[in-house]
Amino acid sequence: MKRLLLSISFLAVVAIASAQDEKFQQAMQQNITMLDSAKTIEDLTNVASAFERIGNAETTKWQPYYYAALANIFIGFRDEKADKDALADKADGFISKAISLQPKNSEVMLVKSMSATLHMMVDPMNRWQKYGADMREAMMTARELDPTNPRTYYWEAQNTMGTPPEFGGGKAKAKPIFEKAIELYSSFKPADKLSPTWGEGISKQMLEACKSE
Repeated sequence: MKRLLLSISFLAVVAIASAQDEKFQQAMQQNITMLDSAKTIEDLTNVASAFERIGNAETTKWQPYYYAALANIFIGFRDEKADKDALADKADGFISKAISLQPKNSEVMLVKSMSATLHMMVDPMNRWQKYGADMREAMMTARELDPTNPRTYYWEAQNTMGTPPEFGGGKAKAKPIFEKAIELYSSFKPADKLSPTWGEGISKQMLEACKSE
């Protein structure tokens, strides 16, 4: 009888854990879809808050922190009136939590690079030395952790395109890097349903912009 009760208790715990994980997976997939389709700052703000709530409830999962950071960074890039430092600081908090759970994750390190870029955009001339170095270091670490990650090439190309030609940037320099990103996207296979897949569409758009020069 004791063994039977223990077996029933164990199965109950497994069933509860499975139901909780399914709920987590569904919530994450729903919000990832919303992030991918976000068209306004309000859309991004809402989905950033949703990922933050999921992260507060699922403190052992890195994905909500990653996507919360990414959504806040997207707001900073798209909203000219946004407080970029405040958004980057908020993203940095989520990134730190994600790194504590996944210290060698290429995607997390890439978002760290993006956050450094957002900080730098506040005052490029005076902040380039610090945040430019942080951006590149995190980006290269992301590539070392996963050389097949197309987002590392997309992000390098984006930064190269935004750098004046006299400083080694411009469309001509960015073009082959975008091409490399698109090549990697064509064979990229996400590890699971919650793994990042973003960036291919914008890479193709930016490549066309490079060709127009």
